Amino acid sequence: MTTLQPLHDGIDFGEGPRWHDGKLWFSDFYRAGVFTLDADGNEKRIVTVDNRPSGLGWMPDGTLLVASMLDQSVLALGADGELRVHADLSGLAVGNINDMVVSPTGNAYVGSFGFDLEGGGEFTSAPLLKVAPDGSAEVVASDLMFPNGSVMTPDGSTLIVGETFGGRYSAFDVALDGSLSNRRVWADLEGCSPDGCCLDAEGGIWMADVIHNRFARVVEGGEITEVIETEMSAVACALGGADRRTLHMLCSPGTHPDQVAGKGASVILTTRVEAPGYGLP
Repeated sequence: MTTLQPLHDGIDFGEGPRWHDGKLWFSDFYRAGVFTLDADGNEKRIVTVDNRPSGLGWMPDGTLLVASMLDQSVLALGADGELRVHADLSGLAVGNINDMVVSPTGNAYVGSFGFDLEGGGEFTSAPLLKVAPDGSAEVVASDLMFPNGSVMTPDGSTLIVGETFGGRYSAFDVALDGSLSNRRVWADLEGCSPDGCCLDAEGGIWMADVIHNRFARVVEGGEITEVIETEMSAVACALGGADRRTLHMLCSPGTHPDQVAGKGASVILTTRVEAPGYGLP
């Protein structure tokens, strides 16, 4: 039986967990900020992001990038502590932007909702966008079913994108210029809703299966090898700790603002796993 340990609570809605520089980093939509946790679970606000922060990543020079959902922008945190617009995606994104993974060369791959999820809008597919290190942006894949949590192999050659409303992971080959090709189904997970995720050293992806209140490890081809049930919605996860074998699991009472905003009812749980974290994010 898997043992779950509470690490932190008081979160409204945590997203985008990343292990970086010996700490867990995450966004909180409704507390409007990016935070870190040390090994004892002590929280520190790194920066305030007014328009709902989500995906996080770092440029090769260490600059933090933040996906700012409501204004469809990728922001960069300067050495002076000020946020600046790295890329304006309002002409390309469809609906709120969401999760993001940043490659070893500084290309950021950003998903978007595609429709008004919170307002009950009719579903439409969405593009995947690439933001180059100079801030220029373009569509690199289209017709994804809510592109969400994504991972990249350490050499930057393969990008795997979760499609929450498609019940699958799609993989792409990544060229030197950051363009994508050879789109293929990496794992067909019909009936699942993959959300935030992380890659391990044995090639498995730990995913938050948001509609089933569980975290699951899936391998290429679609086999689910491990399952961790939770009492709340499973939102996102990251492998971290000194040996990157601690799975950090972000859980929430729900996903709609009415369920979570201002309530401080979301938590981060941890457990130990066999294969360490690998690649990005």
